[in-house]
Amino acid sequence: MANIQMTVPTVGESITEVTIGKWTKKDGDFVKAEELLVELESDKATFELNSQAEGILRIKAKSGDVLPIGGLICEIEASAGNGTVKETPKPETKSQPSSVGKTVELVVPTVGESITEVTLGKWNKKSGDLVKAEEVLVELESDKATFELTASATGILEVVAASGQVLPIGALICKIAVTADMPVNTSKETPVTTNNGDASAYAKGHPSPSANKLLSEKGIDPADVKGSGKDGRITKEDAMNAQKKSETITTAKKETPVMNTVPGSRQERSEKMTSLRKTISRRLVAVKNETAMLTTFNEVDMKPIMDLRAKYKDAFKEKHEVGLGFMSFFTKAVTMALKEFPAVNAYIQGEEIIYHDYADISIAVSAPKGLMVPVIRNAESMSFDQIEKEIVRLALKARDNKLSIDEMTGGTFTITNGGIFGSMLSTPIINAPQSAILGMHNIVERPVVQGGQIVIRPIMYVALSYDHRIIDGRESVGFLVRVKQLLEDPSRILLGV
Repeated sequence: MANIQMTVPTVGESITEVTIGKWTKKDGDFVKAEELLVELESDKATFELNSQAEGILRIKAKSGDVLPIGGLICEIEASAGNGTVKETPKPETKSQPSSVGKTVELVVPTVGESITEVTLGKWNKKSGDLVKAEEVLVELESDKATFELTASATGILEVVAASGQVLPIGALICKIAVTADMPVNTSKETPVTTNNGDASAYAKGHPSPSANKLLSEKGIDPADVKGSGKDGRITKEDAMNAQKKSETITTAKKETPVMNTVPGSRQERSEKMTSLRKTISRRLVAVKNETAMLTTFNEVDMKPIMDLRAKYKDAFKEKHEVGLGFMSFFTKAVTMALKEFPAVNAYIQGEEIIYHDYADISIAVSAPKGLMVPVIRNAESMSFDQIEKEIVRLALKARDNKLSIDEMTGGTFTITNGGIFGSMLSTPIINAPQSAILGMHNIVERPVVQGGQIVIRPIMYVALSYDHRIIDGRESVGFLVRVKQLLEDPSRILLGV
């Protein structure tokens, strides 16, 4: 009888311990290879531990125990009477060719310095299916972007990780038994096709990984949810709304109609935080705790820009085939001010200050899965129409969940516009490791004094949050005043003065 020891796997550089969740099997039970045994929960994510072999389970750690990386969780006693040891189950090979070459393993790729784990979306293929090289197999979702995993060879697929599972970087996702002499069966039907010209066939009723996890946690069938995303895709917001609807229905069943309509109800409900929300929470708290963040405010008279836009917007769109918005004015004003106040465009690394001779401007964009922050590279050298076109391109990719990691990392300064949601004033939180962020707000007609007269002008309050460790008050106030000057006299932007 051979014993296989199962220990806490390495799940990320900063994770040192995990908590044992609820066991799905009891001590002494017979388990199959790849059968779910228990959930492991870290401070970053919850992931599943599957049996590595077939045999008798011997539990060594109880639910609630905290174990370090490498700690013993359980043992599998593999016996010939109950089944032989098999590290991974083989897919059905009815259509598998006789000449099978090497097996290719596909693992979670390195997708960014700060990303340690991903969530698997819905598989496009099943174990045993024949897949072509470069064919999309599954979507992987991180806390920053969603990207596709494609087959690296043509062969028979063996799925190792299930949809919704959270995997660390480098973890095994699937295997492909490479075929050398088997022609591609084009008539074989697959659950999902992504290259038939009909995007809705794939997207309709298909939840994103975060939405699927929410629906699964609340016991809601995706088939009962109407997707509002592209081509009918179920977004995270759809899942949250479906949860509310489900709770209302459940409440109506449990309570009498009279109690259900009584105002002042004190019902409570709990929802497990998604991986994305936990990551955002952790990063925001870290910024507040690790930086000396301060915010300074000013107001901008938007009438000069509004008059300029009204005069030239039609001609601008006719020539450049893109609308003239406020963001290009703010982006150009910021890049000019950053040249005069380089500390605002720098960041701290250890005991050194890293300055940038360029301006990569991060622009906050509202997307179905949350607020995304893609980057406009070398914005200081771009024209108004180039900036507007880049903003449109990045915004569309964000709303389709198609932003790459490269398009969301490396910014040197961030602009966020809470005004589109009606915000009058806010103190935006720095987008680490950057040292400053500019907050735009709504435009409201306010009485102001000009030349000794009270006049009504369209005013926007602007806020600059900055890290006081690197940026002094003189620099922060001077930067914001310079931005105000450029916006209130846009001819300065055009002339570079």
